Amino acid sequence: MKEWLTAIAENAVVIIHAMALVIIVIGTVEAFCRSIRAVFSPSAGGRLFRDAYLRYARWLVGGLTFQLAADILETSISPTWDDIGRVGAIAVIRTFLNFFLERDIAEAERHASEAGGAAAGPPQNAHPRDPAGHQRVVPEKEPER
Repeated sequence: MKEWLTAIAENAVVIIHAMALVIIVIGTVEAFCRSIRAVFSPSAGGRLFRDAYLRYARWLVGGLTFQLAADILETSISPTWDDIGRVGAIAVIRTFLNFFLERDIAEAERHASEAGGAAAGPPQNAHPRDPAGHQRVVPEKEPER
């Protein structure tokens, strides 16, 4: 029974690492494409670069979370204290990296909401967001004479 569970756990670790790899590769390719676009069509205040960084950070947080899950699973099947210590050190590094990435994301989102005119409020003719999340704005009617 123990050998059977160990074999399943070892395969699960490989699959989870592969999932993390896919997430990080997709995020990296997207960040590269967004960065190239930002270079050739600069925005005011570097908004395109900031947006590219935040999206990339989200991809990295997702990938690191999967890698951490694989590390935790790997510690349950590691036979020696040396293996457990090595995996534990990797898990600590990934956890700290994940913490700082999430902090940067939250700080950037808070800064963007403060600088984005949150105090001004929505326009007078604004309607609630449609099902796709886009804000609908209806043109004002001309006053009747």
